[in-house]
Amino acid sequence: MRFAHSLAMLLLAATAMPAVAQDSPSSGGGKGSDKSVTQTNADKVKAEAEAAYANAPVVEQEVKSRGSVAIDGRAYPYTATAGTLTLRDIEGKPTASMFYTAYTLDGMRPGTKRPVTFFYNGGPGSPTFWLRMGSFGPVRLKTANPEFIKPAPYDVGPNPDSLLDRTDMVFLDAIGTGYSRPLGDMKPGQFYGVDEDADAFAKAILRYVSKYGRWNSPKFLFGESYGTLRSGALAYQLQDRGMALNGVVLLSSIMNYGYRQPGLDEVYINYLPSFAATAWYHNRLANRPADVATVVAQARAFAAGPYATALAKGQSISEAEEDAVASQMSQLIGLSPEFIKRANLRIDLPRFQKELLRDRRQTIGRFDARYTGVDTDAAGDSPETDASSDAISGAFIASFNDYVTTTLGYKTDLPYRLSARDAAGWDWNWKHRAPVRGFGGQQNNPNTAVDLGAAMRANPYLKVLSLNGYYDMATPFFGTENDLGHMMLERNQQPNLSFRYYPAGHMVYLNPDALHQMRTDLDRWYDEAVSEARSATPPTPPSLGSGRQDSRTPN
Repeated sequence: MRFAHSLAMLLLAATAMPAVAQDSPSSGGGKGSDKSVTQTNADKVKAEAEAAYANAPVVEQEVKSRGSVAIDGRAYPYTATAGTLTLRDIEGKPTASMFYTAYTLDGMRPGTKRPVTFFYNGGPGSPTFWLRMGSFGPVRLKTANPEFIKPAPYDVGPNPDSLLDRTDMVFLDAIGTGYSRPLGDMKPGQFYGVDEDADAFAKAILRYVSKYGRWNSPKFLFGESYGTLRSGALAYQLQDRGMALNGVVLLSSIMNYGYRQPGLDEVYINYLPSFAATAWYHNRLANRPADVATVVAQARAFAAGPYATALAKGQSISEAEEDAVASQMSQLIGLSPEFIKRANLRIDLPRFQKELLRDRRQTIGRFDARYTGVDTDAAGDSPETDASSDAISGAFIASFNDYVTTTLGYKTDLPYRLSARDAAGWDWNWKHRAPVRGFGGQQNNPNTAVDLGAAMRANPYLKVLSLNGYYDMATPFFGTENDLGHMMLERNQQPNLSFRYYPAGHMVYLNPDALHQMRTDLDRWYDEAVSEARSATPPTPPSLGSGRQDSRTPN
C-alpha cells in the first residue's frame, strides 16, 4: 500500500510539472508568452510581405505578340514587344529599368535601314500611355470630337492612321512612371530633373539601338508637351554621344519655362492668339471671320505689335492707349474691355477659362479649349477642374491597362504609375546646363530650344517639325513659334524647321480628322527627311581635294 501510494504521488507530481513549467516566468509563460507569439507572427507576416515586394526587373524582360494593321488599303504585319531596358552607369552598374512597347514591321533584319521613332509624353512625371493609345501606334482608342468618352466598354482597335508604314515605333516610359523604376540603391530623385531625365532617355535609346541592331536606321524623336523640352536636350545629348538624328517631331511644345516667371509679360503675349482661336470656336466674336486661321493671323500681328508695346510700358501706359488696346483685345478674344482693363490688359489663363462662357455657366478646358465644363457656381475666377482632362482620362487609363495585359501579354505585380508625382521622392530639378557659353549656359528655368538649335547647327540634315493645336491652352502655339524662332539658325538652315497647325487641342490626335491630316503631313515629312539623308553626299575634305594626306590622329 505504501508503494502504491508513493507511485500515485509521483504520477500526480509528474502530471502537474508541465503546468508549473508553463507558469514559470523564466519559460516565457503568461503575458510574456502571448507577446512572443504575437511578435513571431508579426515577423512572419513582415517577411512574407518583403518576399512578395514587387520590384522592377534587373534582367531585361521581353514579351512578343503579332498583329496586323491596314493603312491606305494595304496590310502591314508587325511584331509588338512589351519589355524593359536596363540602364547602366559608366561602370556597368544597373541603375534603372525603363518600360517600353515597340512595334516593328515584320520581315526586317538587324541592320535594317528602316526608320525607327522614339515616342514619349511629358509632364514631367507622365508615362507614355497617352501617345501609345491615342496617336500613331497600330492599335488605338477611338475618340470623338470633342465629347466625354462614355464608360466601358471602350472602342479599341486597329489604327488606319498608324505611322507603321513609314517607321517602326518605340514608346518609352520615364523613370518613376508606368512600370519604369530605379534599381538597387538608386533613388527616384536621381532621375527627376531636366538633365537627369534626358540622360536616362539617352541611355535607353542607345541601349535599344544597340540591342536590336538599329544603328544604321534613320532615327527620329517624337515628344509631346514636356516631352518636347526633353527632345531639345536629348537631341543634343544623343548627338554628343555619337548618334546623329534624322528628325525631331515636337507635338504641343513647351521648350521654355523661363518666360512663365511672375513679372514677365511674354506669357500674356504668347497666349493671346490661342485666346482668339478659342473665342472664334465658341462663337464669341462680334465680327467672326470665316475660318480660325484668319483670326489667328490677326491676333499674331496684334500680339507682336500694339499689345507687346503696351505691356512693355507697364504702369506708365497712358489711359488712351490702354482703352485702345483693351478695345482691340476685346474684338479678338471675346471678353469685355472693362474686364480686360480690370486685369491690367493681362489675362491669366484660368480667368479666361472661367470668363469666356460665364453667361452660359460653362468653363472651357485647359488641354483642349473646345471642351466645356460646369462648376458648382458661375462665380469665381478659375475653373474647378479641367473639363478636357476629365472627358478622356478614364478611357485612356482603362484601355491601356487592358491592352498591355490582355493583348500584349505583359504581366507584372508592379502598379502602373500614372504619375511620378504621386510617389515619394518627387522634387524636380529644373536647372539645366545648355551647350552654349555666356548668359544662356546655366539655366535656372530651362529653355532647351537652345540645345536643339545647337544640334541643328552641328547636323545640317536634322529636320524639326512642330505640330500645334489651335485650341491648346496648356502649350500655346505662339509661344512655340517664338521659342523656335530664336534658335538663331542660319538662313540656309531655317528650311529644316517647319510648322503645322490643326483644329484641335493639346492632344491633337483626339480629333480624328486632325489625326488623319497630321498623319498625312508626317508621311510627307518622313519621306523627305529620309530621302535627303540617303541622297546626301558628304563634302570632300580639303585635304583629299588637294591630294595631300594628314597623318595626324583626330581628337
